[in-house]
Amino acid sequence: MSKSPVGSKSNPSQFDVLGKLAEDEPYFVIRAHDPLSSALVELHAYIGAGQSGAAHNKLAEIMAMTAVRPPRPASSPKYRETFAISLAMEQWRESHKE
Repeated sequence: MSKSPVGSKSNPSQFDVLGKLAEDEPYFVIRAHDPLSSALVELHAYIGAGQSGAAHNKLAEIMAMTAVRPPRPASSPKYRETFAISLAMEQWRESHKE
């Protein structure tokens, strides 16, 4: 039997934070099922590492992937909720400054 992939529910990353979330802390999960998932996670890693050139290239790749057919229409409730979560995250950080 093979081991579950790193970052999965049964083999969480050593940096997994789900168990550390505050009760009122907003979070957003990107699942492997999402066709943009791996590219978005890679973009996040490049930005976090300060690799602006690689981040720019990855963003261009993402834009090319979505130019032909966006994963979901702008009218999608899931799309609107994503913006609401983003705003909630920003507001939470402002009220929980260290």
